[in-house]
Amino acid sequence: MSVFDLRLETPRLLLRPTASEDFEGWAAFMDDAEAARFIGGQQPRAAAWRGFLSMAGAWAMQGFAMFSVIEKSSGRWIGRIGPWVPEGWPGTEVGWGLAREAWGRGYAAEAAAATIDWAFANLGWTEVIHCIDPANRPSQALAARLGSRLRGPGQLPAPFEALPIEIWGQSREEWHARRDGRAMPA
Repeated sequence: MSVFDLRLETPRLLLRPTASEDFEGWAAFMDDAEAARFIGGQQPRAAAWRGFLSMAGAWAMQGFAMFSVIEKSSGRWIGRIGPWVPEGWPGTEVGWGLAREAWGRGYAAEAAAATIDWAFANLGWTEVIHCIDPANRPSQALAARLGSRLRGPGQLPAPFEALPIEIWGQSREEWHARRDGRAMPA
């Protein structure tokens, strides 16, 4: 089975590797200044194409990347969520970005939880982080909802080294204890 045949399903979402039919949704998402604000900023279509191919390339070269998020009820591409570890990254990240029309529905938490489960089970990760702009309150709330804690300031590799970020995260043991309803020692 090819990595491109991989599918994760949640009650409302289908998560799969990047596919060519996702580009129109991706380009519209990256053209939305508010939706792209904390993930590198608004991009023209040509720049969005390069980012889109980076994600597809990560799937081909690493065997993982952020999943395309497809809303089951409509069949629409609504974002990308999942494991992301570019060269020089500060850790094993599960990140997220959703089109604005998908905000406020709990989709990010649903998809992020499924991809964290998948990353711990299939990639051998011992921790998961989230690189979040200090002004991005909704992403901070999502990280906390997922059980991650603020670990402190961090730094991304060039050319993003000047962007302020905070590192939120948790260990695999903490994730599984929380998912199993067990308390972790303080």
